[in-house]
Parts: sequence; structure tokens; C-alpha cells
Amino acid sequence: MIQAVQQTNLQHLPLIARGKVRDIYQIDDNHLLFVTTDRISAFDVIMPNPVPGKGEILTKISNFWFHKSEKLIDNHLTSLDVADYVSAKEYEQLKNRSVIVKKLKPLPVEAIVRGYIIGSGWKDYQSTGAICGIQLPQGLQLAQQLPEAIYTPSSKAEVGDHDINISFNETIDLIGRELAEQVRDVSLTLYKMAAEHALQRGIIIADTKFEFGLDDNNRLLLADEVLTPDSSRFWPLDQYKVGQSPVSFDKQFIRDYLETLDWDKSAPGPEIPAEVIEKTQQKYLEAFDILTGQ
Repeated sequence: MIQAVQQTNLQHLPLIARGKVRDIYQIDDNHLLFVTTDRISAFDVIMPNPVPGKGEILTKISNFWFHKSEKLIDNHLTSLDVADYVSAKEYEQLKNRSVIVKKLKPLPVEAIVRGYIIGSGWKDYQSTGAICGIQLPQGLQLAQQLPEAIYTPSSKAEVGDHDINISFNETIDLIGRELAEQVRDVSLTLYKMAAEHALQRGIIIADTKFEFGLDDNNRLLLADEVLTPDSSRFWPLDQYKVGQSPVSFDKQFIRDYLETLDWDKSAPGPEIPAEVIEKTQQKYLEAFDILTGQ
């Protein structure tokens, strides 16, 4: 039985932040320890029940994509070994779910790329015919592939708040034209590379979210997590039908269960039944197996 890691409390490293999923510790002035826990959030609320092993799966999927994309853009990974900075007992808990990364200046923008129309993008399109100010052809159906992938950034929210879709011009106001264009262009390139890889293996990447930061030389680096079931919508190609909301390799089981409850989508989240947790765990594992072939 996999022991779930809901939260970490390391003895000798200062805790910098606890996100929805990650615990972040300071190694030194230039490096951070990212620990991906088994916490799971839905509708921006952290659920009381973890999904055992989820953090390990997310870490392995991210690392797979970081290595696969390093010719397109450098990333925050380092060669430092977690074992050198924690006790032997702590390392047992952390070893497959942690990475030591370069400390970056995070950009205040989440880089979202959409290849298919679903979720908040579908709602925007239904009311305005556009997503984030990008006009789209008339008559598109739910879950249809877009003529080409589009970049639809959002502002970053604090834990518990909702990210807000913004226009490309608003990202220029936030980070300047040159950097905004670089983030947009590399995001679209990364999505195209990943979508082609996944499609050959029977997974549609409907949309995804990238995060970036600047190093001390103001170079743009890929950061956080990449192309995981937490940051992307993965659909099985063999079950995909235009006009229907597809099944997902992610926390859709948990979302679907929560939609049956009389819950107002604010904290605290309700208890999740064991069978829903188990189905969610299986979906994460399946995505890992198919995408990485490991």
C-alpha cells in the first residue's frame, strides 16, 4: 500500500510556501527544493483526502517533459541531489517526488495554450465568439479542435482564488512586449511538440498551462511543472467525439463527484470516497505509462 504524503515538515530547511500541491523549501540563496505532495485540488480548493502516489507520478511526468523540451528552452532543474540536504528518514519520503531547482523570478502570467475548445474557453466562446479576445470561427462545437492552437494567458491567483483570463496586450503591460512575445512563442512551440508526441501514443492534449521565470541574467526558463494531468487536459483519442465533453486522464472523477454534492465550491472541501480516489490514481498512472513509455 502506497503511503500518501499530504504534507511535509522538514527539520533543517526553511519552508517558503505551501501551494495547492507543492511544498517549497529554501536550500540556499540560489536553489529551492520542490516537493510534490499527494494533495489534490478541485475548483481551486484543496481536498481533505490525498491521492496516494500522485506526487511521484507528477514529478516523473514533469521531469520527462523537462528533458524532452530542453532543446527548445532551458528549465529550472539542477543536478543537485535531494539526499545531500535532508535526513535519511526524510529522503525516504521525498526521493521520488522532489527536485532541487534554480531559484527564479516568477513571471506574473500563466501561459495557457488551447488546441481544443473546452472548459472556460468554451463558455467564453459561447457568449462572445472569442477566447481571451481572440476571435474564432463561427459554429465550433464543444471539444472541437481549433484551426490552430491559441495562446490565452491568465493572471496568477493566490491559493484559493481563481486565475483570471487576460488578453495578450495585458501581458505586455505586465512584463513588456519582448518578454510577452517570447513567452507566447515558446509556449505554442512546446504545446505543438508535446501534442504531436502524445497523439502518436493515443492521447489528445486539449490544453495546458506553462509557467516561466527569469534567472539572474534575465534569461527565460521553463519552471514549476510541465504537461502533467494537473496542468493539462489529457483525453484518450479512442474515446474522443466532437460535441461531447471527453473523459480525462486527470481529476475529472473527483470533479464529477463534487458536482453531485450540495457544496458551494469554497473551502473546506468535502471528504472524497475511497473508490473515487482509487479511480483518480489509476488515471494518473495510465497517463504516465502512455506518455513516457516507462
